[in-house]
Amino acid sequence: MHEKIKQYLQEIEDISIEGEKEIEEFRIKYLGKNGLVTGLFTDFKNVIPEEKKQVGAMLNKLKTAAAEKIEQLKTELGSGTGTVAAGKDLTLPATSAVLGARHPISLTRKEIISIFARQGYTVAEGPEIVDDWHNFSALNFPPEHPARDMQDTIFINKDPDVVLRTHTSSVQVLTMENNKPPIRIIAPGRVYRNEAISARAHVFFHQIEGLYIDKGVSFADLKQTLLYFAKEMFAADTKIRLRPSYFPFTEPSAEMDISCNLCGGVGCGFCKKTGWVEILGCGMVDPNVLENCGIDSTIYSGFAFGMGVERITNLKYQVKDLRMFSENDLRFLSQFETAF
Repeated sequence: MHEKIKQYLQEIEDISIEGEKEIEEFRIKYLGKNGLVTGLFTDFKNVIPEEKKQVGAMLNKLKTAAAEKIEQLKTELGSGTGTVAAGKDLTLPATSAVLGARHPISLTRKEIISIFARQGYTVAEGPEIVDDWHNFSALNFPPEHPARDMQDTIFINKDPDVVLRTHTSSVQVLTMENNKPPIRIIAPGRVYRNEAISARAHVFFHQIEGLYIDKGVSFADLKQTLLYFAKEMFAADTKIRLRPSYFPFTEPSAEMDISCNLCGGVGCGFCKKTGWVEILGCGMVDPNVLENCGIDSTIYSGFAFGMGVERITNLKYQVKDLRMFSENDLRFLSQFETAF
């Protein structure tokens, strides 16, 4: 066995390889299941006890030598120093790397966060799986509210209710429960609704909600905050209007429209000839919500707002079909800002 091991060691040292196929054949010959080294380890049991230590060391050396030789040959093959690279022209230019692009949702999300950061808002995040309290009850949703039905909400568990959050308002509740005013946050994140997928709806989408709680906060503060956002996000001449609406967690509540950025408010097919496009909901935080979260509504007031990131992206980039945002079609995604 001593002579065999010495012979194999010499063969390994002298081996010359021409390509990947020969390297694999070499590996199988020495280290394969039925290879030479494997066979020697099988015969090791027949070695007399007095020689086992010496022979075992030699076998390990042989196995290591074979493995190192394989790695050396692969390295030479890849770097062009081996015989296989002799016919290659190493002066040819390398293949250009194709740069990726940022997702339009990410671009819009980043821009919205940047605009509110300039107004002193910080980003707050929370879990996507929440209980009934944080998704509904703390936000003043009555027990019979249709949003609690199975056809509107995706439930993980019933009794107690655990759901995929239907809005990032759950982050607002968590923030109010764990922080004292003043509070000024925006909560971006993915939310889920039990809806049929179409060009205008999806089972998941993205929201950014805002919350400002302090002493003396008024509806005028809300209006000015949203006017600043609209002008920064779309154009300096953008106008806004607030229409009365209803949300369980705000009172008074409003829907906000902006002047259509395609026709300048004159009227077109996109804005349905009205000159206005709805982009978000807002309102003054209901005193019941403040009390539910441990904040004294006789001392503090605040406002909240929420918008769909896909909706803003539609307006900014004129993307008509929501499904395009989640289909990962490179022909669509490559049209946006590069990642580097």
